[in-house]
Formats: sequence, C-alpha cells, structure tokens
Amino acid sequence: MLTSPAAFFFGVAILIIVVWDAFEVIVLPRRVTRRFRLSRLFYRNLWHIWKSLARIIPSKKARESAFGIFGPISLLILVAVWAVGLVWSFALMQYGSGSAVNVSGTNADFWTDIYLSGTTFFTLGLGDVVPRSSMARALVVVEAGLGFGFLAGVIGYLPFIYGSFSKREVSITLLDSRAGTPPSAGELLRRHSYPYGADALRELLKEWELWSAELMESHLSYPVLAYFRSQHDNQSWIASLTAILDTCALIMVGVEGACERQAELTFAISRHAVVDLSQVFGTSPRPLPEDRLPTAELRRIRDVLAKHGLKLNDDEAAGARLVELRNMYEPYIFALASYLNQTLPPWIPQKKGKDNWQTTAWGQTAGLLEHQPSTHHHDDH
Repeated sequence: MLTSPAAFFFGVAILIIVVWDAFEVIVLPRRVTRRFRLSRLFYRNLWHIWKSLARIIPSKKARESAFGIFGPISLLILVAVWAVGLVWSFALMQYGSGSAVNVSGTNADFWTDIYLSGTTFFTLGLGDVVPRSSMARALVVVEAGLGFGFLAGVIGYLPFIYGSFSKREVSITLLDSRAGTPPSAGELLRRHSYPYGADALRELLKEWELWSAELMESHLSYPVLAYFRSQHDNQSWIASLTAILDTCALIMVGVEGACERQAELTFAISRHAVVDLSQVFGTSPRPLPEDRLPTAELRRIRDVLAKHGLKLNDDEAAGARLVELRNMYEPYIFALASYLNQTLPPWIPQKKGKDNWQTTAWGQTAGLLEHQPSTHHHDDH
C-alpha cells in the first residue's frame, strides 16, 4: 500500500480528475480540446473492445442489437466509473490522513476507509464507522456534499441525453416516407417531383439545416449521443445526414426548378457538422474503397429524374462540380461511419422495396402487407 502522504495526494489527484471530467461532460456544454480527458479515454477503449466483440456475433440482427445497447449502457458504466473513482479518492485521503475513525467491533484498515467513503458518498449514514479527527470529519462533510451534488447532476443529465436523442430521431423517422429506407438522394428528389414539390423540398432542406446545426451542437457537447442508434437497423443519423448532403450536392450541381440557395445553406452547415464531429472522434478523412456514384449510377439517376420531370445538368462542368462537392464531405463521413460501424446509403435505391412505415412484424405474420402500395408509387410525399 502507498505511504500515508503519497496515498493522500494520490486521492486528491483522482478527485480532481474525476470531478473535472464530470463537470466537463455534464455541466460544461462545449467542446473541450484538452489532450487528457477521462471520459474520452473511457469511450475510445470501451468502444474498441465492444466493437471487436460484437463483430464476432454471426447473426446480423443480434450484432446490430449489441451495437444498439452500447450507447445507453456505456453511459451508465461511465457514471459508475465516476462514482467508484470518487469513493476511492476519498478513501485514499482518509487512509493518507491516518484512518482516524472509530469502528465498532474491529480494527480500522484501508477497507474500512473505503466503506466509510462509500456510505458517505451515497448518503447512507449508517453510523457504524465514525470519524474522530478534524481532517476525517472535514473529508466526510465534503464527500457527503459532493455525493449529493453528483447524484443530482446525474439525475438531470440522463433525461437531457435521452431528450436530445429523441429529438434527433424524429426528423430521421420523418425522412422515411420522403427519401425511402435507407434514405437516398435520388429517391428524395424523385418523391418531390409532384406539383409544388419544389416548395416542399425547400422546407425539408430548411428543417434539415436546423437539424444539422442542432446535431453539431448536441453531439459536440455530448459525444455519447453519436453512439446511440436508431430504433430501425436500416436507419441512422449518419445515413440520413449523408442522404441530405448528397441531395444538396445534386441540387447545387443543377436540378432545374430546385431550391439551389437553400441547398447551399443546408450543405454548408451539414458539412460543418460532419467535419467537426470527425475531428472530435479523431477519425481522419479516408478515401472510400469504391466510388459511391460511378458514371453508370449517375446516368441512372438522371434518367429516373427525367422520367419524373426533373432535369439534372449533365455537362462536363457539372460533373466536375459534383466530384468537388463530394470530396468535401464523403471522406469525413465515411471515416465516421467506419468508426461507428455504420454504412453509407446509396445515391438511389438499387431495387424496389418498402419503407419502414409499410412493414411490421405483425403484418408479415398475419399476411396483412400483401396489398400495401409500392414505395415507388408516385404520390404527394
């Protein structure tokens, strides 16, 4: 065991690290650039281990379920790590100050200090271990106050996290009927080819401009939100954000009658969010292993849009501009997707399918989905 002075100062060091880290995570709503941060090391190491173990699971559904519970359970584990760190820090300080306590029926030792620290931190106050020196009493009072404040902070922190997650998912769910499942730029434009669809598309991009700004603010301040997955395996905040960026890129290249100015504004804030989040998670931009939009696929998008009255510019300058825009965000969002073990959506669906709102396990079991309309039925989405 450490000598008394060394134990005391080691406990003080642990206390400072844990309290400051909890303060930055719970109270301080801004990005912290400090090199050492307990929660950052915690998440990087735990996510690496979790991801390695989850990839071993052969069933895709079970594997996605394992990834899905990481966000909530890691948050609870982090709170437990903070609590254990604080309990141990005060136990070390009690031990370093001479274990000045009165114990009924046994001799005081380091485990007695841990017991006293634990009952004090969680405000149990059993009274079977009593401090007898001024320093021991002062430590007990400080720890009791800190424990009460810590529990109050956690009680306020957890509902905010889940509220931010729920708010993020609302727009992702609404995108299902507007851009398909998973969402894609070609399908989003095609479904807005009806009369006055351009106005609806402008409003949608405006909403996603705000959504991207809120995503950047919340996920920079509380990075744990990035690990929270959508309720459906074929939906994610990364796929939705990619589809919106793809859509804006196509409109900026030139879709006749589309909302080019709003697309530029949405593209700017969405790209800003992608780059900043990539920096926070330390995912340097990476080239994609294969082109997401080969020439044949781009030609297919043009043909599909043309059939629905939308013309996408096809000159050489437009092609070069599209490549330039894609290079501004694709390497960053691909690195984020790889880190979070998620996939990027296609530019246009490869085959007809049904949206999430058209499918249900109960309906499949009862045979109620046979007469559902096709997801590619042209209507006012």
